[in-house]
Formats: sequence, C-alpha cells, structure tokens
Amino acid sequence: MSGEAEIRKKKIYRVTFIGFAVNLLLAGIKLAAGILGRSGAMVADAVHSFSDMATDVVVIAFAKISAKPKDEGHDYGHGKYETLATIIISLALAAVGTGILVNSIGAIRVVVDGGLLPRPGTVALLAAAVSIVVKEILYRYTVREGRRVSSPSMIANAWHHRSDALSSLGTLAGIGCAYFLGDKWRIADPIAALVVAVFIFKIAFDLIRTGLDELLERSLPEDVEEEILRVVAANPEVREPHNLRTRRIGASIAVEVHVRVDGAMSVCRSHELTVDIERRLRARFGEGTMIAIHVEPLKAACRAE
Repeated sequence: MSGEAEIRKKKIYRVTFIGFAVNLLLAGIKLAAGILGRSGAMVADAVHSFSDMATDVVVIAFAKISAKPKDEGHDYGHGKYETLATIIISLALAAVGTGILVNSIGAIRVVVDGGLLPRPGTVALLAAAVSIVVKEILYRYTVREGRRVSSPSMIANAWHHRSDALSSLGTLAGIGCAYFLGDKWRIADPIAALVVAVFIFKIAFDLIRTGLDELLERSLPEDVEEEILRVVAANPEVREPHNLRTRRIGASIAVEVHVRVDGAMSVCRSHELTVDIERRLRARFGEGTMIAIHVEPLKAACRAE
C-alpha cells in the first residue's frame, strides 16, 4: 500500500470513527427522550441515528478494502469497492426514508380517523434541537474531509448525517406544533416527517445515480475531459490528442488517450514526452491517476514516407 493511500485510509477511519461515536451517543439520547417524552417521531429519529452507525461500519470496512493496491485479480486496484459502499449507504438512506414515510402515513391516518396523537414532552423537543445542531456540524466536518481525500463513500455518509439533521428538523417542527399549539396541531408531526422523507429519497436517488454511473463506466464530465486534453497538449511537441477515454475508479480516475508526434522523433524522446504528460496529469488529478498513452506519428509524416 502506498504512503498516500495509507494516509487517506487513516483520515477516512478517523472521521468515520468520530461519526460512529457521535451517532451512538446521539441515538441513545434520542431513544430515551422519545420514550420519556412520549414522542413516536423522536423514537423514529433515534432509529435513523442507529442506521447512521450501520453506514459508518460500511464505510470503515470498504475503506480498508479500497485502499489495497492492485493485485493479480485486480489490475486497476480495488477502488470500485468504495463505489459499492456508496450504493449500499444510498440504499440504507432509501430504507430509512421508507420507514419514516410509512410511520408518517400511519400517524396521519390516526388523526383522519378521529384519533388523537399523544402530546410530546419537553425532553423530546430539546433532544430534537440538540440533534439538529450536532448532526449539521458532523455533516459539514465529514463532507469537507471527504472532498479533501476524494472519498465518495465518506461524502455519501456525510449526506446520511445531513438526512438525520433534516429528520430532526422535521421532528422539531412537529413536536413544537404539537407541544405549543394544542391538540389539533399534533398532526403537524407526521406531516413534517413526510416532507423529510421526500428529501431523504432525493438524496438517496442522487447518490445511487452517481454510484451506478461509476460502476457502469460513465465518462468523466465534459469540462474535466477538456481540461485533460489541455494538459496533454500543453507541450507543443505533442499534437492532436484524440480517442480520449475516461472513467472513475473509486477516488481515482483512469485516462486513456492517443497523441501524435513528429514521425522522425526518437523512441526515447517520445517516451520522455509521455512521462511528462503522466507527471502533469497526476499533479492535477492525483497520484492515483491511471494513465495509458498511445503514441502515433503525424499523418503528414506518414504520407511523406
């Protein structure tokens, strides 16, 4: 394992372990608050926090696998395992959203049928407020570090933290209405949770789409490919870069490109040019960038012969 990969793995571990510890403490507090405060919404919110712990475990497990160097069975390394982790986390998000949706609809039906939802206690209100602040801080910390080390699974996990904050925000709104505005406003709790479920589904959908694009070898965005071509053609001895192929492999990218050089150029000089291109691409896109360059003579030189 390279030094850079080892440092990256340690950063992912540190951030995710912090998230795991926070989720464990917060989930316990919210579960106790939900039971003592007679709030079904808060109990559901606690379950959401426990699901965050499960995704933390997924990130830790897959970060270790994805950091492994290439071997006989994986010529391009193990980066796609991190992409798989992103999809697993996204599916967990969708499952959480489904649970919140079902519970919300059930509570709304109780009110529509003439029932009365219980009035939540002050402890549930306070727990929801604390959860919003803590989870938003955890989201910002995790997403910042995830972008810093280019970890899609960490970024996905950060959005799981944000979804928990959104869930707590809806819970706070519902509990607040039920607590301060009287019996007829208690339906606000499940309605707010219903809205939160929609947001969670949107986040899960976006993350699943990103993960599937990587697994299905989708090319990098057009602006990134244009930048790659500019880097390749920066040396005037390199002409007409073409047949560019790109894809993402976990935190790294793979680049294949054909270039043309003077047909009379020596093999040694053309090799020096490709090494320089590789150096500049890795300086821009990371040391883990996988590069394959095919050198061709200029067509004019071929016709002259």
